[in-house]
Amino acid sequence: MSGSLLDAGAVIGCPHGGRVTAATTPTGGVRIGGAAVATARHAYVVVGCPHTLDGVPTPCVTVRWTADGSGITVDGAPVLLDTSAALCFSAALVPQGPPVVLAAPRKVTAR
Repeated sequence: MSGSLLDAGAVIGCPHGGRVTAATTPTGGVRIGGAAVATARHAYVVVGCPHTLDGVPTPCVTVRWTADGSGITVDGAPVLLDTSAALCFSAALVPQGPPVVLAAPRKVTAR
């Protein structure tokens, strides 16, 4: 799998327009332009998701990333790429679709 590395400055959204942010700030020794590389170890939350189902608000609240097969790790955790598989979930843990990487400001690629 190849793609651009995500860092703490990446702009990510849920499929309904909410904003994905790191609940635990990516830290570590590997940085891209001063920003820590994002890994699957960090927790991600969604804020501002307007999704409703039959008129009932069911916003995305978390994102779960699947470790990819790149073999690249930071502090033992797989790095996140703009092509990494993930799903957004509601508070009831219902999958609601994949997050959308809107901007990954750094152009470091992994192959």
